[in-house]
Amino acid sequence: MGRMMNRNLMIQQLDATPEWDVCIIGGGSTGLGTALDAASRGFKTILLEQFDFAKGTSSRSTKLVHGGVRYLQQGNIKLVLEALKERGLLLQNAPHLVHNQQFVVPNYKWWEKPFYGIGLKIYDKMAGKLGLGPSEFLSKEEILKLAPTLDPEDLKGGVLYHDGQFDDARLAISIAQTAVAHHAVLLNYFPVSALLKMQQKVCGVWAKDSFTGKEYEIKSKVVINATGVFTDSIMKMDDAKHKSIISPSQGIHLVVDKEFLPGETAIMIPRTDDGRVLFAVPWHNKIVLGTTDTPVKKAVAEPVPLEEEIDFILKHIGRYLTKDPVRKDVRSMFAGLRPLVKNKGKKTAALSRDHLIDVADSGMITITGGKWTTYRKMAEDVVNISIKENDLKQASCITSDMKLYGHDQPSPLFDIASLNRLQLKTILKKAMEEEMCMTIEDFLSRRTRQLLLDANAAITAAPVVSELMAELGHKDETWIKDEISHFNEIAKHYLPIIN
Repeated sequence: MGRMMNRNLMIQQLDATPEWDVCIIGGGSTGLGTALDAASRGFKTILLEQFDFAKGTSSRSTKLVHGGVRYLQQGNIKLVLEALKERGLLLQNAPHLVHNQQFVVPNYKWWEKPFYGIGLKIYDKMAGKLGLGPSEFLSKEEILKLAPTLDPEDLKGGVLYHDGQFDDARLAISIAQTAVAHHAVLLNYFPVSALLKMQQKVCGVWAKDSFTGKEYEIKSKVVINATGVFTDSIMKMDDAKHKSIISPSQGIHLVVDKEFLPGETAIMIPRTDDGRVLFAVPWHNKIVLGTTDTPVKKAVAEPVPLEEEIDFILKHIGRYLTKDPVRKDVRSMFAGLRPLVKNKGKKTAALSRDHLIDVADSGMITITGGKWTTYRKMAEDVVNISIKENDLKQASCITSDMKLYGHDQPSPLFDIASLNRLQLKTILKKAMEEEMCMTIEDFLSRRTRQLLLDANAAITAAPVVSELMAELGHKDETWIKDEISHFNEIAKHYLPIIN
């Protein structure tokens, strides 16, 4: 795995390349997966991200690599089969970031055990040889052993099943590093401002380096729009009359201490008042509670949890635990926007998470929808279509058994609150030199996960982090001040207002 993921080197390669085979707009899971797929097939590949890699939806998930028990209920068999296969491949290819997670579905009504039990047996069967372990029927005593803080009153027993659990932003960096090892060029903080066209056909993009202000004309045989919730804005660049196809839906998560659910078992509540699934999942020694499903009008870079969403999760999880978490127990909270593809239905929870690939008259290819678990398959599909539509040389996809960068190394650190200055400096140096970490928010939110695990600890760490970053990156006092104030502005939305 030779080449370093270093931004200056990437810009040198951009300058030295007159034309690319594939130019990808968007550096979330889909864009990064597409860059890896295209580069590993031998295509000259460049990816441009307006903020940081996985800054949006891709770092704000429920942290599950799953087939989607909910989609099974909806009868979307094809999606579940595909996702279960991809879940198995991810466990094989990224064992440093993805692991087998056991869940219990507590049953409080007599019919729930057979109903969910049979569903989960089907789920096991569909996973075939990539399964993570068989589901089991458990007695009340067995359930309480695994999840001692579940409310015992009226508990009839439950079902245990297995799914995958992962670190989303770290996986994004791992995919990016693997893509770079296959000679892809990836640039964060490089927004695309316009599409290049010749005779009505898209043949590249105009992009700008946010740090230097320098503009670049980037020629490419194929342009792929993989911008998630921002899909429509790029489609409008191509066609001013474009009608929006994305209806963003916000999902929020609350992070609380482990005492609310000790042990290593997660809880899945199959039905809340709005028909969604509710999870309580152990993650880096904390518990992630989620999620909601709130339609939003506009996609923004930093979505903020709504008061009613916070109340909804606390109220619902409180019904199932002996100790109810309240606002002051929330260590951090984060909101992510799902790029749901519009259809006739009124309710966003019922829309398919299946992905959509669109080839415009101009030749621009858009991929959107989908979910983290199926990022690799989405990438494979969109590169296959790109080859067919643009007469690129035939080359087969090789990512299904490709080990991702770092798979043979110890898991990276996530919670940095206990580190001394020297340890912190070592991790920062690596993040800056090998992971294109450009700001303290990149570091505290995505290279480590401090902001998502404990927002107050992240705010406390910000001054030291910015000092060390300034020292390593030769920045001045003004840079330090600006960075801290920018970070604090974002971080305050990760803590609920305590009434």
